[in-house]
Amino acid sequence: MAMNLRGIRESGRAFAAPTYLFIASVMLLVVVGLGRALTGHAPVAESAGYDVRPEQVGLTGFALVFLLLRSFASGCTALTGVEAISNGVPAFRKPKALNAARTMTAMGTIAVAMFGGITALALITKVHIAENTCDLTGFAGNCETDPQRTVISQIGAAVFGGDHTVLFFVLQAATALILILAANTAFNGFPLLASILAQDRYLPRQLHTRGDRLAFSNGIIALSLVAGILIFAFDGSTTRLIQLYILGVFTSFTLCQAGMVKHWNQALAETTSARERRAIHRSRLINALGATLTAIVLAVVLITKFTHGAYLVVIAIPLLYGLMRAVHRHYTHVREELQPDDEFELLPSRVHAIVLVSTLHKPSQRAVAFARATRPDTLTAITVNVDDTDTRDLQRQWEQRKMKVPLKVLESPYREITRPVVQYVKNLRRSSPRDVVSIYIPEYVVGRWWENILHNQSSPAAEGPSAVRAGGDGDERAVAADLHEPP
Repeated sequence: MAMNLRGIRESGRAFAAPTYLFIASVMLLVVVGLGRALTGHAPVAESAGYDVRPEQVGLTGFALVFLLLRSFASGCTALTGVEAISNGVPAFRKPKALNAARTMTAMGTIAVAMFGGITALALITKVHIAENTCDLTGFAGNCETDPQRTVISQIGAAVFGGDHTVLFFVLQAATALILILAANTAFNGFPLLASILAQDRYLPRQLHTRGDRLAFSNGIIALSLVAGILIFAFDGSTTRLIQLYILGVFTSFTLCQAGMVKHWNQALAETTSARERRAIHRSRLINALGATLTAIVLAVVLITKFTHGAYLVVIAIPLLYGLMRAVHRHYTHVREELQPDDEFELLPSRVHAIVLVSTLHKPSQRAVAFARATRPDTLTAITVNVDDTDTRDLQRQWEQRKMKVPLKVLESPYREITRPVVQYVKNLRRSSPRDVVSIYIPEYVVGRWWENILHNQSSPAAEGPSAVRAGGDGDERAVAADLHEPP
């Protein structure tokens, strides 16, 4: 969050070095490993002598097809992250689409080369690995307590000549860094995507605001808070959290590809050029194939991981959709209410000014003076009687100073402040709807933030020493929110 708040360029520079280090380490691993295999000195993994105890023997028919589909789905999860480029097209330099396509091509080429190279080395070194270590026969150690090394760690040790070499440690460090930085994919995509949704009134408008470094600061902070909550709720278990990620990613993949098929169908109906129609047919075929493959992955993952946490996504997606629709309805309703009309071009019949006071002090005096300066038709000072002694003292001081504004006392048997004032204002509005009621609330502004603790509902500190403006140190501020009615 801290790095992304510094701006896109600054965060990109900070995260570039570990990324390039990881790519260089894996490419060196693949080149050295394949070179040794071609020269007749094929590396051998430490688990080459293990066997994997099968769950079922002799898988055939539907079970074999399902196993292949699950393997395909697991492999596809390694290629997630490409959505960050498609979501971030507006952040590219011009020409945006061309630069994004080049970046996508480069990333796809690098990913295929690395993924294919590691897969080939895993076959050459005869790596054996299982989700449950106790499913390995011949495992050296206690399968209950001793963890098995990862595939890339075993290959690195075999290719670089052991787990004490410098290149092995560089590979491990680069892998650890890239796994940490993998979370930055969301920080690249979500704030920008949230800003687009906010612009279309499906998320709060605050998410559309850029910070002083032109990053979507509110989206970055919101994402950090949600990520922190998820990490705490799931105890930081990547095995449990990955189910939320996979389903979300492939749901969006499927919907995006299907949406593009619909787009090409509409474009095809409006195009008459034979050359353009051939290009549209080709693009539609690619998107249709992509939608089919991602839908298969989504179905397989949903079936196999439903009880492992995937059910939470099934619940969350409709809730989020409903929430965004509710936000959109709210903004639509507000826009309709704020439409200008001829009625409000007329001037109000009269203006009634009310000054709320609890004590006769400098803020109250300034509030009364300011209200008089606006020259309303009527001006009244109001206090709520929550303590007879204090109210009588206020009335006596008011008379002694010969205030030019009448003081009206509102009774409050239950020591409430807000409700009597609100009711008084509503009665004024009810008697003459075309009149305007202006309310002045005294407020005392403290000079230091910690002084707020010593005052009741005072405002944030002003600049410089303690300042007094048309405000007071009293409960009268509590009515501010209740007096505000929607347009």
